[in-house]
Amino acid sequence: MFPSLTIICTKMENHMNNRHLIKSVTPGSIAEEMKIEAGDYLLEVNGTTIVDIFDYQLLCMDEFIDVVIEKSNGEQWELEIEKDENEELGLEFENGLMDEYRSCCNKCMFCFIDQMPPGMRETLYFKDDDSRLSFLQGNYITLTNMNENDVDRIIRYNLSPINISVHTTNPKLRCKMLNNRFAGDKLKYIDRLNAADVEMNGQVVLCKNVNDKEELERTISDLEKYIPNMRSVSIVPSGLTKFRDGLYPLELFEKEDACAVIDTIEKWQNHFYEKYGIHFIHASDEWYILAEREMPEEERYDGYLQLENGVGMIRSFIEEVKDYLDSIEGDDRVINVSTISGVLAYDTIKSSCDKINKKFPNVNVHVYKIINDYFGHSITVTGLLTGQDICSQLSGKELGDNLLLPTNTLKADENIFLDDMTLEEFEKNLQINTIIVKSSGMDFVKTIINENEDNNPKISTNSKYEL
Repeated sequence: MFPSLTIICTKMENHMNNRHLIKSVTPGSIAEEMKIEAGDYLLEVNGTTIVDIFDYQLLCMDEFIDVVIEKSNGEQWELEIEKDENEELGLEFENGLMDEYRSCCNKCMFCFIDQMPPGMRETLYFKDDDSRLSFLQGNYITLTNMNENDVDRIIRYNLSPINISVHTTNPKLRCKMLNNRFAGDKLKYIDRLNAADVEMNGQVVLCKNVNDKEELERTISDLEKYIPNMRSVSIVPSGLTKFRDGLYPLELFEKEDACAVIDTIEKWQNHFYEKYGIHFIHASDEWYILAEREMPEEERYDGYLQLENGVGMIRSFIEEVKDYLDSIEGDDRVINVSTISGVLAYDTIKSSCDKINKKFPNVNVHVYKIINDYFGHSITVTGLLTGQDICSQLSGKELGDNLLLPTNTLKADENIFLDDMTLEEFEKNLQINTIIVKSSGMDFVKTIINENEDNNPKISTNSKYEL
């Protein structure tokens, strides 16, 4: 089928609040055939103004659609289009969501953004809390800036899984933790999503002497009723930087605390596995490292549902390294490189490099543990290291022929560190060529032994929770 080229050049009512700027048009697409161009605006589809990308996608599924476009000269075209069902028009919009991102209306006692130093790039201070980004990008949302209509849209468009920052099922305590008097009441939306069979994942940021111990038991117990629609719940410790002046006086968890948290979680895991065949509640990797315990076996992670939340990253990496090394033959190739890690993953990275060296005796990797001076020593993940900390701590060290940088040390799709140091500046300071390493264990090994087809891409596609 082909689009109809009926064009009606008329002025229509004002659409200033729902004008969606077209960034580009796919060559050979229906949109190109209809003479739609970059710089035009989409106003309506089938007489309906478009709120966001989900409205657009749903309305464009039909075989016959009417599209209103505003040209760059202000002229408005009504286009009658006949196409195959589900065939795309070929439009890419300036704003991928086709709407403004919703910001957070809470002031959580553990909020990491409130603990960031001044002077960083503006985008790092934006607090998103948008259910649409939860579906599109895996972000966790608190539900506090949502209303009944927002829940209806999730159900209508089947936006799942939705990732929810629960933190506690105690309404009064949730209000306190989020500093939002509506936070407790918004828990009712979980019931609505569950009744509509919307898939969910949960998260609990644990704060010492706040929502741990008996409160954690209550939260886990209360969340059981959402199985199987709620597929998993992660328990992660609050991250505390050195910039907490004027904020709620949270305490760091110690080894004894971590052991208690793990014991609670593993007790409940046994319960859930016997009853439902899933473990449901998962401790993030930090707890096991702090407790000085071995990571759980791979089967305990139920398919790694919460990797992006730091649950199972280390176990997954270890298994990937082992599996790939087992699948290849060692040889006498000569390689001398270096890499870095935050405190959290250092032992894992070092052990993995030792295994590589055992299989390839002449492959030498210098592994350096980088302490986070910028945010404070309690911040241990690699993804929150800055260019200046890495530079200063590698200065004068043996770096070999190349420095392998984990992809999550750089901004996604741009070679800039958290502190705005560019990769070019970084390389100039250390006088070393860098190779960006992807997160998987297989990519890690392949990059070290120089067998990665995409070697040295010099572009990051990171997740902040990668090793």
